[in-house]
Amino acid sequence: MVPSDFKTAADALEDRKAMLALTTGAVELDKLLEGGIETGSITEVFGEFRTGKTQLCHTLCVTCQLAVTDGGAEGKAMYIDTEGTFRPERLQAIAERFNMDPVATLENVAYARAHNSEHQMELLKVAAAILSQDRYALIVVDSATALFRTDYSGRGELSERQMQMAQFLRQLTRLAEEFGVAVLITNQVVANPDGMSFAKDSTKPIGGNIIAHASTTRLRMRKGRGENRICTVFDSPTLPEADAQFAVSATGITDAVE
Repeated sequence: MVPSDFKTAADALEDRKAMLALTTGAVELDKLLEGGIETGSITEVFGEFRTGKTQLCHTLCVTCQLAVTDGGAEGKAMYIDTEGTFRPERLQAIAERFNMDPVATLENVAYARAHNSEHQMELLKVAAAILSQDRYALIVVDSATALFRTDYSGRGELSERQMQMAQFLRQLTRLAEEFGVAVLITNQVVANPDGMSFAKDSTKPIGGNIIAHASTTRLRMRKGRGENRICTVFDSPTLPEADAQFAVSATGITDAVE
């Protein structure tokens, strides 16, 4: 008998087997992620603008409602939007692609617009209350870092910013673990001043170590040819570092176009 604070690794393995993965809508991307975006932990997606981050967020809001056998989790989605990029009409198009009722699909997505970092923190308290009342499968925060960047500027406020951001991510981690939802956060990149300018990617995700440690899986998105995008596993305890191609379309994330 192991006391309640500890459990055996065998039990932990069983718990992990019970974790669902939400399909991204692209076969190769799902393969790379061994099924899709994992429930019960934080997945961070970072990259420049127009690399498909918000598209992925929208697609998952629909696919998380699918049957488990179809790569969903039969749960609702919650979307915290900090940059004004949420588009309900995009959800309609994605729902139609998956042969789902667009009206019902939109009913199952709870949406909130955060206007500053304090409001963003408050929304997580509201989220916890909502999660305890209904079956949710996904929380999206797009983007997790933007408001912290604008609310705290300059070196003088850096430590305060990192502390607040750490608290926000801590709460998110708790929601992921307590309610078993998938948490998807997006992050912006900045030019890497110590990177060699001739290196193939001279950008780095913002938020430093705080975000690096909070996110279980970190995915880098970059542009490919035409509508194609490339996703790289940047950091993950289980996935090997590899690439996959996918495409961005009017109906969300789809298979790469040849």
